[in-house]
Amino acid sequence: MIPVTFSKEALQEIKATIAAKNIPSDYGVRVGVKGGGCAGVSYILGFDKKNENDLTFEVQGIRVYVEKKDVMHLIGMEVDFYEGNNARGFTFVNAHEKQ
Repeated sequence: MIPVTFSKEALQEIKATIAAKNIPSDYGVRVGVKGGGCAGVSYILGFDKKNENDLTFEVQGIRVYVEKKDVMHLIGMEVDFYEGNNARGFTFVNAHEKQ
């Protein structure tokens, strides 16, 4: 079971970025956390090679890498992609938080 899910829009944007930027085939999408932010962590998303401590998942043909130490912080998170008049980008939505 993958700890983080992706919206349809996020997957479309990731696939478009892979094609547009010629991301190497041995890279995958890294999802993780780093210290800081309101809740003590902030979320990261980028393209990277697999590391020794990574768990690997596949979502619609896209490899996803998550460091083992980050899994507990990512459970229930959804990566979404927002495109509006003034901003666009990936967002992390916690399904466990009340809206």
